[in-house]
Amino acid sequence: MRGGAEQAVEGLVDALGRAGHRAELVRLPTAWDATRIFDAALAWRFVPMDADVVIATNFPSYFVRHPRKVVWLFHQHRGAYDAVDAPWSDLGLDDASLETQRLLATWDTAALEEATRRFALSGVVADRLARFNGLVAEPLHPPPPLHDRLVPGEPGDEVLTVTRLEQNKRPGLLVEAMAEVRTPVRAAVAGKGSAAGELAATVERLGLGDRVALLGYVDDDELVHRLTGALAVVYAPLDEDYGLVTLQAFLAGVPVITAADSGGVLEWVEDQVTGLVTDGTPGGVAAAIDRLAADRELAHELGAAGRERAAALSWDAVVARLTS
Repeated sequence: MRGGAEQAVEGLVDALGRAGHRAELVRLPTAWDATRIFDAALAWRFVPMDADVVIATNFPSYFVRHPRKVVWLFHQHRGAYDAVDAPWSDLGLDDASLETQRLLATWDTAALEEATRRFALSGVVADRLARFNGLVAEPLHPPPPLHDRLVPGEPGDEVLTVTRLEQNKRPGLLVEAMAEVRTPVRAAVAGKGSAAGELAATVERLGLGDRVALLGYVDDDELVHRLTGALAVVYAPLDEDYGLVTLQAFLAGVPVITAADSGGVLEWVEDQVTGLVTDGTPGGVAAAIDRLAADRELAHELGAAGRERAAALSWDAVVARLTS
């Protein structure tokens, strides 16, 4: 799987190189299922790191041992924390799961306390760390992939979703909303994942084959083209860590439609300022789409405000904080 976290780490390695550092990306195969959580942590614990500084990001990489370990926390094992008992988590509220959660929290706290400095990908991630582990981290926001290629264009009649097709990302929300949209706009869903089959079945069930395109994976050129010409981006995952797609939309001058429970997305999308915040129902999203389709001036104003808000993000600033 290669998603936003993987792209952010690759962006960091490139930025460190441009700043004159020799940087290497270290990856280990990781098992996330409940029966092997601690194996994954121990695997990192026993990897020797000969470097001046080690920057660890998400679970379980922050279990690495190094005298100068800097943590830039993307997320912990969410299925054992805020998403416990979620449909996509294999940890519930039974005694065995609760003991696993307790022990993992103890391990996490010990490993994260070792860091000489702690940063978090967003305020949401920092808040989770404080809530579950009692540790403080400074939010540090990176620019999104393709940030240097995204410029405002002429908005068309397509509403776009770009995401992994997984339950917690709620890709089906746009599809279901299109059944209630009254204006003549189309929708496109870019991404792949385990929910692809279910999404295709929903399109067929609702008779939306002529209005909703399931694009699958799209390359960078197509993504830039579609973002530049989009009327709006619908991005409403459940309690997102950060939301790189939000920032990509902003840099393209496109407003974002999201939900009130979308977590880190709400650090950027302010209702009726840089986008529209809905109740997260298909009807609410449909109403937001119809509003922007009927008021192109509003869509332009929201997109322009979003671009202004995201324009200051830079890898130079991230590298300076991580290496200072």
